[in-house]
Amino acid sequence: MVSIYYAILLVISILIAIFVAQHTYENIDIHHWTITVIIPLVILGYWLKTRVTTTNGAMIAFSYIYLDSTLMLAVILCALLYFMRIRVKPWIRLVIYGTSFAHMFVFWLCINNRLYYKSVKLIDTGVGIATKMESGPLKIIHWIYIAAILFAIITVILVAWIRRGTYSRRTLVIYTVLLSAGLLLYIIESFMDVDFSMLPTMYVIADAIIALNYDRDHTHDISSLVSRQQEQHSGRAYVAIDLSGRFLSCNKKAYDFLPELEMQIVDAKLPERGEAAEVLYGLKQDFLANKTLLRQFQMGDMVCQCEISEFSLRVDGEVQGYIFDIRDITEEQHVIKVMRDYNDALNEEVNRQMKAMVNMQERMVLGLADMMDSRDKEQSGRARRTNALVHILVGEIQRQDYFKASLQFFNDMLRATPMYDLGRICIDQAIISKGSDRTTEEQALYESHAVKSGEFVHRILDEAENPQYVKVAYHIARNHHERWDGRGYPDGLVGEMIPLEARIVALADAFDEWVAEKKKGRPMEETLLEVENMVEEQMGSRFDPNLQEVFMASRKKIEEYYISQEMD
Repeated sequence: MVSIYYAILLVISILIAIFVAQHTYENIDIHHWTITVIIPLVILGYWLKTRVTTTNGAMIAFSYIYLDSTLMLAVILCALLYFMRIRVKPWIRLVIYGTSFAHMFVFWLCINNRLYYKSVKLIDTGVGIATKMESGPLKIIHWIYIAAILFAIITVILVAWIRRGTYSRRTLVIYTVLLSAGLLLYIIESFMDVDFSMLPTMYVIADAIIALNYDRDHTHDISSLVSRQQEQHSGRAYVAIDLSGRFLSCNKKAYDFLPELEMQIVDAKLPERGEAAEVLYGLKQDFLANKTLLRQFQMGDMVCQCEISEFSLRVDGEVQGYIFDIRDITEEQHVIKVMRDYNDALNEEVNRQMKAMVNMQERMVLGLADMMDSRDKEQSGRARRTNALVHILVGEIQRQDYFKASLQFFNDMLRATPMYDLGRICIDQAIISKGSDRTTEEQALYESHAVKSGEFVHRILDEAENPQYVKVAYHIARNHHERWDGRGYPDGLVGEMIPLEARIVALADAFDEWVAEKKKGRPMEETLLEVENMVEEQMGSRFDPNLQEVFMASRKKIEEYYISQEMD
């Protein structure tokens, strides 16, 4: 019966190892895995001890059982040091493991002599084979080793309870209870000289609890969450919290950025009014709401940057919490500021030069237009007045948002308007002055000025201006004599085939031309009223009917402008 019981425990211990293995953790805790492998071997020894029929077989079974009081105790001691984030030097680990292997090796050498055990007796109890052994002279080595390593383990546990550290108090309770129960059970069985030990049961229970607590335990180990290279990076701090916002762990560098973490209780939430809660919880909320990954904060004179990422101990496993990567970016910010200031100064100079160049270009175009207008007294100032009308109309369009167009489009249009009639300089002034008395051939020659105006635009602006601006200027120059009903020139465009910028300039150009024709010594108010009526009558035939509302809203400003000009 006892043999079957131990066999069941052996199977359970193997299943626990498989359970841990199938989780495919990214970082393996070698201490836990070593214990997971040792426990089935120890239980195998207990099972074999109930099945053997010779004393040599019993001693071989004991060679497996002795793994618990030698190697497993050494691994438990190192595991506790690792749990407390105490990094022991390699030679110390070598001493611990070397002593345990030496102890085990001495026992193996004494299997066939009486130095470790004077006598071995096998007793059939009816439920299994019990082994009674009388200690030999070298058994004292076993007791000295046990006393020394248990003293070290108990000391480490007491230190763990006294000191503050970024390790789970719940896990510490589990380790303390399990080790205390195992030690108490070992002492009781040693004094009572029981036939069949309950330690295998204790080992399986402890192994199962530790396996189930593996995730929780290792979320408190920052080195399990970040790479060793990252953890040891001199300028970086790492802080981990779980999904509920409870503090798990951090490295020592984190205390430089968030000093309050040094007093933070593990597995507890951060104080709501603290800097740490404001930075970490604030970034967590932004990350969940908007997928925001970065937040900057000030710590004295230091500018810090905090970056959030999710973590899981398992490959492709569920998210178990959040890692915050904090670093000092003061120097970076200083460099960025210097570069930004330099860039701003450079942009300001470029904008100044561009503005100067644009102003010079506009003055040259207006000067050329004035020179062209000066050829005919009746045409004097037309380019400037038409340009002013376009500014009034565009201002009203933008104020009322009549047409969906960008601010850049309207800016380009206002800059381009003075060039709208440059092609007239190629036409004989005598033909221009004839007006409606031109012959068919003369009228065709006159109308060609629209095409020539477009050509002038390309010659002046190509390779020196933004292509979009050139396009707007070309449309105005070539198409400002097109009519909504398609009877205009040079291309006979109809309706919205005519670019918007050309439709607006066409209205302004015609208005000024009519005012110049109708004035002839009449009061300006009377002339404007007649011309305004003419414009309204031709909405939908010559002009875009969509501009009627814009024109009506602009009448007052137009009238004020013309009255201020005192045209003769």
